[in-house]
Amino acid sequence: MEFMYYGHSCFALRQEEITLLVDPFFTGNTWDVAKAEDITCQYIFVSHGHDDHYGDSDSIGMRNNALFISTPEVARKAAEAGLETRVMHLGGKGAFPFGTIRMVQALHGSGVPGGHAAGALITFFGKTVYYAGDTAFFSDMGLLSRFGKIDYTLLPIGDTYTMGIDDALLAASYIKADVTVPVHYKTWPAIDAEPQEFVRRLADEYGQRGLVIEPGTSVEL
Repeated sequence: MEFMYYGHSCFALRQEEITLLVDPFFTGNTWDVAKAEDITCQYIFVSHGHDDHYGDSDSIGMRNNALFISTPEVARKAAEAGLETRVMHLGGKGAFPFGTIRMVQALHGSGVPGGHAAGALITFFGKTVYYAGDTAFFSDMGLLSRFGKIDYTLLPIGDTYTMGIDDALLAASYIKADVTVPVHYKTWPAIDAEPQEFVRRLADEYGQRGLVIEPGTSVEL
């Protein structure tokens, strides 16, 4: 399975002919490693409705005839733009050709009236990825592995709008994934956190493995 990181919180999981695109923020993303018009996918998952996460969902979804997956209020926004949607909510689990998505809480604003922010436990061709979305630390992160071993966790480290490095380290110590990947950093000065510092401290303080994936690059999971 290929993990492609586009900077900020935008990434894709890909195996064979199936691609799940998450929080497709390209236009306005200062990492500027890809263009929305060049992206192909069959599925789009959006954690919440802020512009730096909903991003280019409309144009990418329409051009690819992709299925848009999110909470009701965010999915309504996509449906109004003409996208086919799959509505889920916190605590719900859905089956897809690639595996499953279980929607879990995130402590953050939704970006749409009446909505909720979310994270997701994504099982993609047998690997489980916990994407925390934009969130503060919450102790129930320690219960997420009751659904099964978490292979990879993606945690925001940028501070200001989400967890900073200290809280993200604490979160990782609760989640206990095999590998933790820092995201949501350095897009703007307000989130100018150092991912290598996070990985170093994660090893030194908690004996866990972290991995920095440079924006615009991919790794095999």
